[in-house]
Amino acid sequence: MCSKRKTCHGGPSQQEQGSPAIANEVFVIDEEVSHLTRLKSEPSERTRACLHAGKSHISTFKLLSSRESNRSGFGRFSSADCSYALRKHLPVRGPWCVDSMDCAAYISQFSSDGSLLIAGFRGGRIRIYNADKKWKIHKDINCKSLRWTVSDIALSPDQQYLAYSSLTPTVHIVNVQNALKQSHANITDIHEGLNFSAADDESSFGIFSIKFSKDGHELVVGNSNESICIYDLGANKVTERIHAHVADVNAVTFADESSDVLYSGSDDSLCKVWDRRCHKSAKPVGVLAGHLDGVTFIDSRGDGHYFISNCKDQTIKLWDIRKLSSATKE
Repeated sequence: MCSKRKTCHGGPSQQEQGSPAIANEVFVIDEEVSHLTRLKSEPSERTRACLHAGKSHISTFKLLSSRESNRSGFGRFSSADCSYALRKHLPVRGPWCVDSMDCAAYISQFSSDGSLLIAGFRGGRIRIYNADKKWKIHKDINCKSLRWTVSDIALSPDQQYLAYSSLTPTVHIVNVQNALKQSHANITDIHEGLNFSAADDESSFGIFSIKFSKDGHELVVGNSNESICIYDLGANKVTERIHAHVADVNAVTFADESSDVLYSGSDDSLCKVWDRRCHKSAKPVGVLAGHLDGVTFIDSRGDGHYFISNCKDQTIKLWDIRKLSSATKE
């Protein structure tokens, strides 16, 4: 490691002032930490060379285009390229405390426009915070008929209603845009219950995942009964049941605005694609194998082609349903 020179307030040292060659050297690095920081905040030399960028700024679009066309020959981002791309998009402020409760927060999510943050707590509470009003509490909800915790929450597309589930067969829906700030189930507000159980169910089950359809007319749930159920809010009944996996269904969502295609993820480590127009055979139209443990969450891009899945194996995978797994891989 080279010797250090004293520099005051970031200015040049006496040696640098007296040596034009050193003074003109833009990327003189004296400290190992500074050197590593620079390496992690700039694209790799190979990427710069293939883009003919020199020392100029490289846009994220150019970086992604270069990777997709494999101009560097790597076929992927180097660690330096990843750091350079991410540092321009990751939050640089915070974290800061929005609220403090006397029980653990189990689940949270933002509304689609980012204006509301909904958090569910093990003590049977759900709080909705308004991000545009310095995280002021928009609605404080005391839930009904919970078992252990709030397992999932879903906001309707018009942000008028919130559905919440627990380890029971019932999903409750509450109006979150009325004038009441406090919503205490069946005391200050009505929490309508939607029953997903069937007459031939041998035992009770818990619901792990709930999602509204894009038009807000239906709810889909994944449960510990290894099934997917779809509830028609207009007809006020369960209209479809699919025995989907051989373990708990932890995640389920609609693929796009049509609501015809569903994605599901399970503790059996598989993601499956279902087409409601041909579900009578009770078989998925495709299976995506690759995770090594239970799938915990799924989020669709909304185009009917791509979705991401989160897994207990500590990975997130991006899937293209046009490239489904073979039966052998499954």
